[in-house]
Amino acid sequence: MDNYGTILLVEDDASLAQWVAEYLTEQGYTTHVCHRGDEVVSQVKTLNPNIVLLDIMLPGQDGISVCRELRSFYNAPIIMLTARDEEMDEVIGLEVGASDYIMKPVRPRALLARIKAALRQSSEPNKLEKVESTISVGSLNINTESRNVKFNGQDVNISSAEYLLLHYLASNAGQVVSRDAVFKATKGREYDGLDRSVDVLISALRKKFSDDPQNPKKIKTIWGRGYLLVSTAW
Repeated sequence: MDNYGTILLVEDDASLAQWVAEYLTEQGYTTHVCHRGDEVVSQVKTLNPNIVLLDIMLPGQDGISVCRELRSFYNAPIIMLTARDEEMDEVIGLEVGASDYIMKPVRPRALLARIKAALRQSSEPNKLEKVESTISVGSLNINTESRNVKFNGQDVNISSAEYLLLHYLASNAGQVVSRDAVFKATKGREYDGLDRSVDVLISALRKKFSDDPQNPKKIKTIWGRGYLLVSTAW
């Protein structure tokens, strides 16, 4: 059987972890399981997995703080596993650097699709960035080599997921881009009709660029069409 990569699954529910690991192994992935949050960093440094599936509620250390710590040295995809009523955890997880999230109860095919999309996205990360090393829209400057973002000359600290979204919107400044197009460009998959992660990231970007969420000027949601980064508002 082909090996499609190494996965570190971090889940304290032993029965859930077992069947997910067995399913992913059947699909051709080398899957390692970790049950404690305070063991994840050492496991990642030892295994160097292609992707981490990270539950939020963990003994020893919660998934949010683990994700934040991993992002200091680990650039591969991190998918958070979250309960349906943990909306704030979804927001925080994306802000600290999660690539994506999937809600429990976990559906095997949906999880597999997210994993494939995340790995595909990370394996061909910056097609647009090869064209030009800097994107400038008014006072917004994005260095696509270092992924450094400046606004009005000041560094803006954004997560990897926020960067991908901002990069895509800025590359299409002045144009309305559909939700489907955003998902394909930033997540490597189609919009499933339920995922709110782009809305969460849009809200986070508005906050970081002082864009009034009630009446946004810089990043607009165009009802029924998609999103617009207004080139004249920066």
